[in-house]
Amino acid sequence: MESPYKGKTGLVRLWNAFGYSLAGFRAAYKHEDAFRQEVLLATILIPLALWLPVAYLGKALMIASVLLVIMIELLNSAIEATVDRISLENHDLAKRAKDIGSSAVLVSLINVLAVWGLVLLH
Repeated sequence: MESPYKGKTGLVRLWNAFGYSLAGFRAAYKHEDAFRQEVLLATILIPLALWLPVAYLGKALMIASVLLVIMIELLNSAIEATVDRISLENHDLAKRAKDIGSSAVLVSLINVLAVWGLVLLH
């Protein structure tokens, strides 16, 4: 069965989508310690990127790498919530899904280090 919200179009759809996005952000902030830590990191690193004397492209790359961590953490949190919704029982596939999501977050954090290091050493 299709969602009853799928028929919405135009500004109504955009407004609904914006509301759902804010609700997701609030839920992640309320329930996910790692997300709160990464938001704190972003509130420090994004202004720092804007302040540092690097080219605009470097600033953009530095900020994008930080925002990528936030995006990947949101997806990882969604995967974890979905797996937990299905079952809290230990299962190899549930562990694999959660571990892979966690690995994606780790790769995005390594990306921050690489991008910031390359931009600042250039």
